[in-house]
Amino acid sequence: MKRLTLALLLAGTSAIAPGAFAKDTSYVGSVDVVRGDQAVDKATGKVFVDANRNSKLDEGEAGVAGVLVSNGREVVATGDDGSYELPAYDDMNLFVTKPAGYTTPVSEDMVPQFNYVHKVAGSPDLRFGGIQPTGPLPQAVNFPLIEDKVGDTFQCLVFGDTQPYSNQEISYVRQTVGNMLANRDNSQTQCLLFEGDVMGDDLSLYPRFKKIIAAGGVPQYYVAGNHDLDFDAKNDADSFDTFRREFGPEYYSFDIGQVHFVVLDDVRYPCNGVDAHSFCDLSAKPSYNGVISERQLEWLKNDLANVPQDKLIVVNAHIPFVTYTDAEAQKHQVDNLDKLYELIGDRPALGLSGHTHTTEQILPGEYFEGWEAATNTGPAKFHQIVTGAVSGSWWAGDLNNSGVPHGTQRLGSPRGYYVLDFSGPDYVDTYMTFEGTETDQLHVSFNTPRFREWAEKLVSYTDLYDVPSDIIPPVTVNDLGDMDLLTRKDLNETTYVAINVWNGSKESEVSFTINGGPATEAVRTQKGEGEAVLDGPTYADPLALAKQSTNGRIAVKSAEGGEETAGFYTWQGTHWTGAAGPFQNWMLSTKSSHLWRAELPADLPVGLHTLEVTTTDRYGRTFTQAKTFEVVEDLPQMTWQEEFWQ
Repeated sequence: MKRLTLALLLAGTSAIAPGAFAKDTSYVGSVDVVRGDQAVDKATGKVFVDANRNSKLDEGEAGVAGVLVSNGREVVATGDDGSYELPAYDDMNLFVTKPAGYTTPVSEDMVPQFNYVHKVAGSPDLRFGGIQPTGPLPQAVNFPLIEDKVGDTFQCLVFGDTQPYSNQEISYVRQTVGNMLANRDNSQTQCLLFEGDVMGDDLSLYPRFKKIIAAGGVPQYYVAGNHDLDFDAKNDADSFDTFRREFGPEYYSFDIGQVHFVVLDDVRYPCNGVDAHSFCDLSAKPSYNGVISERQLEWLKNDLANVPQDKLIVVNAHIPFVTYTDAEAQKHQVDNLDKLYELIGDRPALGLSGHTHTTEQILPGEYFEGWEAATNTGPAKFHQIVTGAVSGSWWAGDLNNSGVPHGTQRLGSPRGYYVLDFSGPDYVDTYMTFEGTETDQLHVSFNTPRFREWAEKLVSYTDLYDVPSDIIPPVTVNDLGDMDLLTRKDLNETTYVAINVWNGSKESEVSFTINGGPATEAVRTQKGEGEAVLDGPTYADPLALAKQSTNGRIAVKSAEGGEETAGFYTWQGTHWTGAAGPFQNWMLSTKSSHLWRAELPADLPVGLHTLEVTTTDRYGRTFTQAKTFEVVEDLPQMTWQEEFWQ
């Protein structure tokens, strides 16, 4: 079935030139909010076909029956004339579930306009403004639509944490996401999904961000993350008010083709005094927790009751439902995942999330030690993808060919995004890097005794000292030397071929040949059968760790700029300056759920060899990569041979 799905999806690929928009991107407008003098106590209005595209319900414009409308708790379907009626709350999101075959207006920045934020008294005094008082309930809130015959075959792009903390990092978003969207063929792309941490705490940067993403001419749908919070909010009800003002509801749903997209808010802030964890204690610093509120669960139950059982449910959240990366961590997984599993039941479903700055494929039946304690669940009930991060390791690292920090991610994947191709309720997921092509799906390196000894020193340094530091690290990438020059001693004391398949899953097959000889099967370092996470130099990704080991930007300093332009800044004004040391300890790729390995033969002859790696994914697609390496008796002198010139 997976291979048939792939064939159908590839057959529908458009040949329109890069940068072309085949869809209608001109329907710019808003929800029709009708004010009046008469007091009302219920939310009412119509969902209608906006024939003249003026965002107003005009005489003669037809209503649309059977469209779902919600106040964030109850869900109703519109009547034959497109009308609805719902209970009203003083603080609520009133929104329509965009039906398949229709589209809502978008703002000038391509953000869909499908909701009315109703907050009678407005937000408390918040740093970034929140929501202004809306006053009494409007006489009517009407939702305009136009027909949009997308069909059942389409594409969405999925972005993990963009997380820019400054205008400099917004520029990195432009140089990656903005440039990619402006140059690709978006004719089949119906949505951009941002899986939270859209911003890095400074919410004043939202407007510039939206204008950059609008370059793609594709509707943008947003998930709220723990760095999109109003951190000065005193309770969870106000914590995403600035996000709501800019993007709309913190949870909602919409339909395209045979897919029902659900966006959830699984960030409770502050959790202090609400959730029974030590980090949520009233005496602790205000913190967030991964949990889905009871109000959302009630809404989701009501929402799904109106969705056919055979439709694919794509559930989007910021904090992963479960994660390999932080399998033992309570706050980085969803406390009440068991309740979500119960609501989804046996429906076909795909979960998408961000937060950990890693790519992870979690297939049904897979699980790791720590999940049960953190989430009250065992093996995964449906396919889940942790979608990585546009920012990678928080925009750290030296600049790549595009002038952007390489930001190699915690499990070794390069920065990138996902392409989801849908055909009916079936889908194919592909991980894309910003500098590579669709065929770039892996990298390979060698885990030698020399590497393991070097990595022990590096990791010990990050255990002992804060990074960045003025203390010179014991080793850098220069001390590691040529990683593809293997000595006889390396081979005799066990050298592994380490293959990081960035989007690999437990169904991936990975093998390699040497000089065209017989294939050797590589084994995934983690089986996903309930075991603990395996960590340390033996299980590390050597190439990723080498890239993370030496961050030369830290040491950059000029006479003109002085301290102001020395090194670089990230997070909330953290200044990375000092010795050109590694990433921080928790950011290093000393473990991975998508690393395969096998021992190199100890009897390889001295000389040049060619290694060819092949991986086949869960959809039957095969990717290959070849590299040359050398075997020597002893390492040669690797610097200038001065003796020939004396």
